Amino acid sequence: MRSHATQRVAVVTGGTSGIGLATARHLLERGCRVAVFGQRPVNVENAAGVLSREFGAERVFARVVDLAVTAQITAFFQELDQCWGKAEILVCNAGISPKGPDGSVPFQEITLEEWNTVLSVNLTGTMLCCQSALPGMVEAHFGRIVFVGSIAGRAMPRIAGTAYVASKAALSGLARSLVARHAAQGITVNVVAPGRIATDMAGPRDSGVNRATVARIPAGRMGEPKEVAAAIGFLTSDEAAFINGATIDVNGGEYTPL
Repeated sequence: MRSHATQRVAVVTGGTSGIGLATARHLLERGCRVAVFGQRPVNVENAAGVLSREFGAERVFARVVDLAVTAQITAFFQELDQCWGKAEILVCNAGISPKGPDGSVPFQEITLEEWNTVLSVNLTGTMLCCQSALPGMVEAHFGRIVFVGSIAGRAMPRIAGTAYVASKAALSGLARSLVARHAAQGITVNVVAPGRIATDMAGPRDSGVNRATVARIPAGRMGEPKEVAAAIGFLTSDEAAFINGATIDVNGGEYTPL
């Protein structure tokens, strides 16, 4: 484990619940200092309290940030730089997936407002976080960036709405573009694509949708947030330096592009 003075500085967007919180905990266990943000103040406060009690408040940096507001993203990274220094690890996990009363909104009923909102958070917000973090990574000649995609952006979508699917599929293109420009500077950019994971976004484990999903997963169950976090954690490690531009599927065998 690194000494406190040389701990990696990691940022996890949407790090206050689900996969994001599990990832923050994984990186803290590995010795990183971890900065998280979320949109809901109560979630940010709860996550900050839990992580601070487990790992020490001096290693946790938590703020309320709306990814749809550019100025808030910029301010977060500026404050982090002043407090700890430049981010060396960036996990872009935050995302939204609007639902109607009966599931995803039918394509013909998607409003331009919904489309723009989903892309502004899931895709544009990711791009803006990269713009904030990359200069420091380039200067240090080291960086680990992981995008949390989705099986919905890889395979035929069964549950997710069109805006969500489009935003998650686009992350692969963004990753390839960054690899082409920054791989020679010691920076890796990869995607982890979870399947059905037991989070608040997925809803109750025993819902009809989840039971139907589990029935087609060869592993016979939903995934756990910590299982996705473990894949993310490996991609952010020194040992993963030669893995660049990859997509790691964490879905229990539901989608197997072999």
